[in-house]
Amino acid sequence: MSDAAKQKRDSRLRRHVRVRKQVRGTAVRPRLAVFRSNRHLVAQVIDDQNGRTLAAASTHEASLRGGSTSNVDAAGQVGTLVAERARAAGIDRVVFDRGGFRYHGRIAAVADAARAAGLEF
Repeated sequence: MSDAAKQKRDSRLRRHVRVRKQVRGTAVRPRLAVFRSNRHLVAQVIDDQNGRTLAAASTHEASLRGGSTSNVDAAGQVGTLVAERARAAGIDRVVFDRGGFRYHGRIAAVADAARAAGLEF
């Protein structure tokens, strides 16, 4: 890994730690955490008090792997799927954790799709 790539990754991790000082997921209002790599996207609804993942969706899943897994359309599908699974688990309200990534592109698409599917944040 080049020095520039290490610095970019470390900067994102510093931003993520800074955000996580404030954002905590509870059983009543869990945290919707999003991770983006170059190829895939993962969204999880997490109860930090009990350390449990309550719902999750990813472009690694067979149902979402058919087309491209690294574009805004795939991110929208992940957002819709994680919202449906969270609602099935009885969760209506979450706090959004962008994971140190800019709220733009695929990250924003997950959030918009989750809101459209009925999650409130």
